[in-house]
Formats: sequence, C-alpha cells, structure tokens
Amino acid sequence: MFKIKPVEKIPVPENVKRYLKEAIGEHKVLDDEMDRMLYSYDATRLSVPPDVVVIPESEEDVQKVVKICYENDIPITPRGAGSGYTGGSIPVKGGVLISFEKMDKILWIDEDNAVAKVQPGVITYKLQQAVEKRGLFYPPDPASYKFCTLGGNVAENAGGPRCVKYGVTREYIMELDTVIYTGDIIHTGRITLKDVAGYDITRLLIGSEGTLGIFTGITVKLIPKPKAKKTVKAVYMDLESVGKTVKDIFKAGISPSALEFMDKLAINAVEDFGHFGLPRDAEVILLIEVDGHPKALEDEITEVARICEQNGAKVEIAKTDREAEKLWEARRSLSPAVAKLGRTKINEDIVFPRSYLPEALPRLREIGKKYNLKMVNFGHIGDGNVHANFMINGLDPDEVARAEKAVEEVFELALSYRGSITGEHGVGITKAEFMRKQFSPQEMEIMRKIKRVWDPKNLINPGKMDLD
Repeated sequence: MFKIKPVEKIPVPENVKRYLKEAIGEHKVLDDEMDRMLYSYDATRLSVPPDVVVIPESEEDVQKVVKICYENDIPITPRGAGSGYTGGSIPVKGGVLISFEKMDKILWIDEDNAVAKVQPGVITYKLQQAVEKRGLFYPPDPASYKFCTLGGNVAENAGGPRCVKYGVTREYIMELDTVIYTGDIIHTGRITLKDVAGYDITRLLIGSEGTLGIFTGITVKLIPKPKAKKTVKAVYMDLESVGKTVKDIFKAGISPSALEFMDKLAINAVEDFGHFGLPRDAEVILLIEVDGHPKALEDEITEVARICEQNGAKVEIAKTDREAEKLWEARRSLSPAVAKLGRTKINEDIVFPRSYLPEALPRLREIGKKYNLKMVNFGHIGDGNVHANFMINGLDPDEVARAEKAVEEVFELALSYRGSITGEHGVGITKAEFMRKQFSPQEMEIMRKIKRVWDPKNLINPGKMDLD
C-alpha cells in the first residue's frame, strides 16, 4: 500500500534507444541518471526511475514512440505534471516514460460552439484563464489546478470543489485523440451536445489512468461564466451538525458551486501554514460558495446562512471578493499545510452518498482514534468526497502497520455506505489491491478483458489498477 511491490523491470536496449533518437530527434530522448530520477516519482513520494524519458513535441512523435516501444516489448508510461496521489505516472516496470511538458498548446477556442481543443500538456489554470477572457468557463478545478495538466485530468477524471454543482472532468470532454498500441490514432466523440452513435469510447477512456492509450488531443466543453458569486464561512463546534447542514442545503433546492469542510486539525494546520484568521477552537468549518445571477444570489446566500445557523453554526458572509478569496486560499493551502504535520502523509479520497454523512463522518473520525493515529479530515463534503489523511512516521514499522489497518477500515466504511474507495485521485498502484473490495471477480475480469483488447502485451502503463 505504502511501497511499490517488486515487479520485473524491462530495460530498454541500446538499439531501441537509437531507434527512438533517429525517429524523433536525439534532444527529445533522455537517459542520463539525473533525468531519469527527475521523472521517477509523483506526489506519493514513491519512486521508480524509467530507463528512458521521451519528451515529444507533436502527435507524430508520440505515434513513433509508441510504435517503436510496442514492437520491441518496452513498457510505456505517460506523464502529465506528476501531481497525482496514487502513483499513476510512476513507471513501475521501467521502460520509456513519455512526458507531455512540450505539448502544452491551446490549439483553438470556438466561442460559437463553446468548445476548445488543447494538447495534453496544457495546464488546467492556463485553459481557465484563456476561456474566461472570452466570457466562458471551464469548471473542473482540482487542488493542483495551477500546475496539473489536462491530460492527467482526463486520465484520472479529476474533480475539485466546483464539481458539486458542475460535475467532474468527464462532463466536459467532447472529443479525444488517442494513440493506441499500434501507433495509430483514433478520434472519439463529437462536439455536438447529442451523440448516441455506437459505444461511448470517449467515456471509457476518461478515468482509465493511461492504461488504454495515450492522449494527444482533448476537446473540452465550455459554459458561460457565472456573473457573480458569494461565500459563506460557517463555524461548528460539533461534527454531526455538519452532515445535517449539507443535507438541508440540498433539500432546500440550492446547488452550491462549492461546499468544502475542514476539521479541527486541518484548521490549525492551515493557520500555522498561512495565518488566514480561521478560529482555532472550531471543531469544523464549512466554506460554501453560491454563484449565478446577482439578483438570485442574495436570496440563496441568505438561505444558506440561515440553514447553517439553524444547525448551530456561527456564520459570516464574505463582504468583498478579497475576503472570499482569502477563505478559498486557506482551503487550497490545506494539502501542503497538512503535509507538515508528519513525516509521511497518507491521503485517501473516499466518497459517501450525501445522505449518510451525518452518520459516517463521526465513524470515520473514530478510526483514527482506534489506531492512535493523527487523522486530518477535509474535502468536498458537498458531493460526499472526503480526504482522510493519516499523518505518520513512515520510518516506524508499528505506526505504518497501524496506518495500513486504518486505511483498510476507511475503505470498508465507505463501501459499507455504497460509496467508493476513490472519488478523484484514482487507483494507480497505491489502491490497486483494494479494487477487489469494490468490484466483484466478474467485474474485475471484464475490466481486464477490456485492457487486453486495448493493450494485448500489457505495455501501456502496466502495473496499475490491478489489471495485469
């Protein structure tokens, strides 16, 4: 769970390195030790160096690399920004790692049809800025949006705070250009709002974690930019009331554009990190954003505040955009702030159906107490997606063993409520062993058969999602 299981590594022979250099240019093929180490890890801090790093500059480069590697039985691992939390871009079998840092262009923006096409290495924030200048909006906003890439977002079906109202990445992917194992390109999807011809292969590729093919072009749907937004901060002294507040907000017919929570340890961690003025004695804080037309907004934000107060919260409505931004800056600072609480951060992203939150949240907290672990909970409570973090000393075998048991119980708790072991981060290698807890043997076999159709030799991002 917290380390990479030994697997057979497949080295890249010198003749294959030569083929790659001849095919796409020597400057795009790196194999010295320093370069290999720089591309060996992601946000998990686990590390396996590739034998070769390839940095393509065009779709044709990717085609040539995939064709050469597949014909010579060399594993291929795609990489965006390496910001993932489950080891999805770690080349566990060595081979060739394809980094998309140079394929980072917004190819076009079609305002009439509200779509844009990008290369996979485009930073999510860069796309958001570009379309907002034209009055358009790309909602998915993972915490790493200022440095993660669209290719990685599609591979993981990334979410973020705004997904409670607007949906996750898959709701915004219209077309994909994908290099398959033969080196050929398939073009899936349409830019139309309706299309029911054939199987929905685009949806199959979204969230496949780079195990079926390599994305080279992504067409995204855009929507009109909201005209206004307001933020509420609600401070609670008990956890149970928080889950009830969430239920009551949605029962009132309100769809917040973000509904986030942080528990006491998270609040104090972020205050130590950035001094945002949050109350350290609070048990839980909810941050709630509502967006839309200015006239409707006042009524909705007032109703949200009333519901929070009715559930025992002390409420403040941000008076200025700067005041609201400071609150969201605190939320975005949580991951680095929490990382300072221990040598090793174990970050899980389980999901509960919203209706079970009042019951599930206290039970989740009890798991940390049971195993005597420092547990920090925060996340996208509006859609039931809770980031459960265990802060441990990774050099202490006893603490690691307790953390492993605690994580297993966290997953079992989520599944007992018909939830999921992951809402955003994906499975990768760190959650692979738990796939069989969420899926039946028959379901796992169907997924493995799909994998074999797309990747007969198991060379495209192998070792992920328990699909080998």
